[in-house]
Amino acid sequence: MKRKLILATRNKDKLKEIQALLSDLDIDIMSLDEAENAPHVVEDGKTFMENAFKKAKVIAEATGIMALADDSGLEVDALDGAPGVYSARYSGENASDASNNEKLLADLEGVPAGKRSAHFSCVIVVYHPSGRWISTEGKCEGEITEKSIGDRGFGYDPVFYLPSLNCTMAQLSAEEKNSLSHRGKALEKLKSELPGFLVRLNQDLKEEVINNEA
Repeated sequence: MKRKLILATRNKDKLKEIQALLSDLDIDIMSLDEAENAPHVVEDGKTFMENAFKKAKVIAEATGIMALADDSGLEVDALDGAPGVYSARYSGENASDASNNEKLLADLEGVPAGKRSAHFSCVIVVYHPSGRWISTEGKCEGEITEKSIGDRGFGYDPVFYLPSLNCTMAQLSAEEKNSLSHRGKALEKLKSELPGFLVRLNQDLKEEVINNEA
């Protein structure tokens, strides 16, 4: 019987991206909407790790099912690391991708090429209701453009330029993006570490049952 894993996000684009990257693992992947008793989690951490850990822990404990949560964002050097953990709501509580990109470009107005370096960061946490968990991280380096370019992807993809490919993230196919994105890198690490984690988890849980029966 496959072990279930809830993806702790209601972002359909992110959900699709994660499902594609984990599709060859021997686990039953569920969306948050499929889970009963899944609460809304307030992301009030000061780091990506704090937010990812909190989401995964709260969802796993509320549903009784192992949960995967990620927190990711854009960090721009000229803005002292902003938007950072506020990336999703950079332009306000009811922010959209378009309004966030507009604010970012406005905040960088007058900053010359060569001074617009930035990187995407992603932290992923898988948390089991027993309290056992693992985490992985991924980064993608680039620069911020002076206007939106491309119509693929989501979030800050249209303004995130990849010098090595001479295009923005929003000009890549889903497969190309997954191979080099911050989330793709974190998930690739997770794919290599999760099987071992599950083996250790099963062993630990069996030992607990035996000890409780003794």
